[in-house]
Amino acid sequence: METRVFAALAAAGVDDFTPSQARVFQRIAPGGSRLTDLAEQAGITKQSAGFLVDQLMRAEYVERVPDPTDARARLVRIAPRGARAIPVAAAVVAEVEAEWADHLGSDRTALLRDILTDLRGLTDPYA
Repeated sequence: METRVFAALAAAGVDDFTPSQARVFQRIAPGGSRLTDLAEQAGITKQSAGFLVDQLMRAEYVERVPDPTDARARLVRIAPRGARAIPVAAAVVAEVEAEWADHLGSDRTALLRDILTDLRGLTDPYA
């Protein structure tokens, strides 16, 4: 799935986006996220998250804005260029999931989703 998502993004002109950057980008909350939260959720150091966010900022996928709840803090928020990439990736994910459903059938697809959801509880503390 990841390979197809990145191929579709490249075809849409988003060809400067790496899997490491994506792992941080996909964790940004709708209203923005603090860098420390992104680092924790991605399972990387704050320094690594900051490096990846800086790369995403230079490519204009994200922006840093003041945190309205804490004047000392800043939020990482998805910028317009990043927002344009989201529906491209989402369409590919939906397409792949539909192919899997066609292959597995609805019952087995539902079972797969349940199993993956259960495993996410083991592997993602922020699920």
